[in-house]
Amino acid sequence: MKKLSLLFTKDGLQWHISKGKTVLEEAFHFVTEETSPHLVEEKLDDVLKFDDYKEIEVISALNHFSLTPDTFAEHELGYKLISYNAPVDEANEELMLSVNKKFAVQFYYTFPKYFYQKIKAKKLPTKFNFSGEKFLNALTVKNHKEIHINLYHHQVEFFAFENKKVVLYNNLDADSEVDFLYFIMFSLSKINFGFAETHFHIYGETHENETFISELRKFVKNIKVHFDNAPKKNFVLS
Repeated sequence: MKKLSLLFTKDGLQWHISKGKTVLEEAFHFVTEETSPHLVEEKLDDVLKFDDYKEIEVISALNHFSLTPDTFAEHELGYKLISYNAPVDEANEELMLSVNKKFAVQFYYTFPKYFYQKIKAKKLPTKFNFSGEKFLNALTVKNHKEIHINLYHHQVEFFAFENKKVVLYNNLDADSEVDFLYFIMFSLSKINFGFAETHFHIYGETHENETFISELRKFVKNIKVHFDNAPKKNFVLS
């Protein structure tokens, strides 16, 4: 039996179908001017038609989230917290929670109810998670200022750390790699992270975002690429 791993991004759906540690199939679908505006819904329906899955993993990188300490327990405020970052449609968005004990933080996030109900209708063991939590759980940090950047197709998320503690997390959808650069540099200025003292760590769609990385190298001296996505090798889905 197989495992289906789904990654939802802005206007995109990616998946791995695996057996054990072997990826048998992968697919990437993104809405463009040439595709149907309902491409993600259509492709989700297609991949869920099969009946040989034993479990499903769902990862949302959708930019509807709020980060709090893991001790925060007023879960009824989840939608309100998210609304400070993005518009919230409670009737059509499921409120979710991902907790990261390793760094003592948690993510409230919303996930489209249409997708949620379609996936749950399979009646299989299913784990939902937020991309930021999965990214965070994969990281090892040291006792200095660090920025860890995960690159997607037309999207970026990053963590800022100081003394092994999360200082900031953010997530941006953009078509321009230059926008990624300005977004991260502006964020650094707000938390007083100097370019010379900060160590940068890069993961994900590095080949697609080569311009971003080359421009970043002009400003910072401590930069390392840890993971390059490749066929059947994906930082978030693996």
